[in-house]
Amino acid sequence: MARKPVPEILQRQIVARSRLLRIEAVDLRFSNGVERQFERMQSSGRGAVMVVPFIDDETLMLVREYAAGLHNYQLGFPKGLIDPGETPEQAANRELKEEIGFGAQELIPLKSVTMAPQFFAATMHIFIARGLYPEQLEGDEPEPLEQVPWLLSKAEALLEQEDFTEARSIAALLMTLRELQR
Repeated sequence: MARKPVPEILQRQIVARSRLLRIEAVDLRFSNGVERQFERMQSSGRGAVMVVPFIDDETLMLVREYAAGLHNYQLGFPKGLIDPGETPEQAANRELKEEIGFGAQELIPLKSVTMAPQFFAATMHIFIARGLYPEQLEGDEPEPLEQVPWLLSKAEALLEQEDFTEARSIAALLMTLRELQR
């Protein structure tokens, strides 16, 4: 099947800006001649990482941290933005050190995923981390994160946890389970 050409960008304009976010209006012309304006969040272009850390062959480490969007605490895997000049692997190892106090001898890439690609140009690289060793870096969180060890054999119960709702964490868990079955 032939690929459709992407719409032509006629004009781009920043319509809202905050300390963290920029919203861009994009005027487009589609291949059938129809013109529309879309709004999207501008990306830093660096992306983010999420890591599924194994503290041993049977135990994952999760973190519980405040989620401002939901105004509650959520359980998930260590994650964060890629800093300028970092590779995704370097960022994954740094985030582990900041959030759970461990580095990883081995990072296994699972998949790069997007979230709401109709509105965001953001990519998250998901890794499995093995061979953890103690090393702590200071993070940017306003309070220490609660570390929550979880037995892999209880993965179904994790999916039922009331505070384990982030789609990327759920996807990371399911991809990890699939990878382990290979």
